[in-house]
Amino acid sequence: MYPPEQEKLPYQDELQNIEINLLLEGIYQICGFDFRHYVRSSLQRRILHRMKLEKLPSITALLEKVLHEPGFMDVLLNDMSIRVTEMFRDPSFFAAFRCQVVPHLKALPEIRIWHAGCATGEEVYAMAILMKEEGLLERTRIYATDMNRKAIEIAQQGAYPLKQIQTYTRNYLEAGGKQAFSDYYTADSRNAYFGEGLRDKLMFAQHNLVTDGSFNEFHVIICRNVLIYFDLHLQKQVHRLFHGSLTPQGFLGLGTKETIHAASAGVSYREFAPKERIYRKV
Repeated sequence: MYPPEQEKLPYQDELQNIEINLLLEGIYQICGFDFRHYVRSSLQRRILHRMKLEKLPSITALLEKVLHEPGFMDVLLNDMSIRVTEMFRDPSFFAAFRCQVVPHLKALPEIRIWHAGCATGEEVYAMAILMKEEGLLERTRIYATDMNRKAIEIAQQGAYPLKQIQTYTRNYLEAGGKQAFSDYYTADSRNAYFGEGLRDKLMFAQHNLVTDGSFNEFHVIICRNVLIYFDLHLQKQVHRLFHGSLTPQGFLGLGTKETIHAASAGVSYREFAPKERIYRKV
């Protein structure tokens, strides 16, 4: 164990890195989830936090629980997945999508959108609302995927804490919303429930960007604030997956801190709305 009040010796950093490598290899060998090319600093924080919660003396002891304690793998996988999201997050992105991308989609007889790494689904419902207001939802199918099974189950329910609705409403209006946001949900004392008139066009499924391949051809792929957790090797791999999954002239939307330039891996896009990280396949 490395008590925070004691200064770590130089070899302990190396030892901890070895332990993390063994833990990630164990996870991959057992269940096929591959975190070996995730940004190490982010993973390390999550692993050490779980180690502290479990009152374990070392990362090796954490690996022991993964190997021998039924159900603990799901706990750790839930820790390591990315679940930071909200409806109409970064409203300017959705405003740009509405004003600049939607006019190109209107010419299509059917529209397929993939939200990759959708977490608990807030942005998926936001996109469905946007497409409904633009008169396109009836011919749109939105595929929403995440590696985390529990996150997908939450997304399918479309139930979100009522305390978040004020933020979601503000985001919706800043994104160019055209009617009362309350029209899209019902509420009880705890949650707001989305889905009526939207859910028929949404398809949720478990999918791992690291190990799974393409499953359709899409006119739009949205993957926002996921790639920042991947190292350059894995970013290139995922960009090849996205490029191969997009139709000609298809659109790719990334997060505010992400770019295709360093990790484009030979795939070709042009900047369509560069400030909002929206690109178009060449």
